[in-house]
Amino acid sequence: MPNIKSAKKRVLVSDKKNMHNRIIKSRMKSSIKKFEAALEAGNKEEAVLSYREAVSMVDKAASKGVIHKNASDRKKAQLTKALVSAN
Repeated sequence: MPNIKSAKKRVLVSDKKNMHNRIIKSRMKSSIKKFEAALEAGNKEEAVLSYREAVSMVDKAASKGVIHKNASDRKKAQLTKALVSAN
């Protein structure tokens, strides 16, 4: 545990940011899993809706710096490829 006041504050701030980033990443992963589940079930209209939500979540995570821009582009390409190949 840090002894200096500024170091103590940095620990608190970094814990708070870490929690926020984990929440965003968890929501992103959940929306992707929902999309993949809809594809597995063969429900095309549900898959399209969950695809839009998943892409939106990936973009939000990239804009907030939780994941890298290139990682978000790669993930969106993978989701799009999966949606197109399912049709």
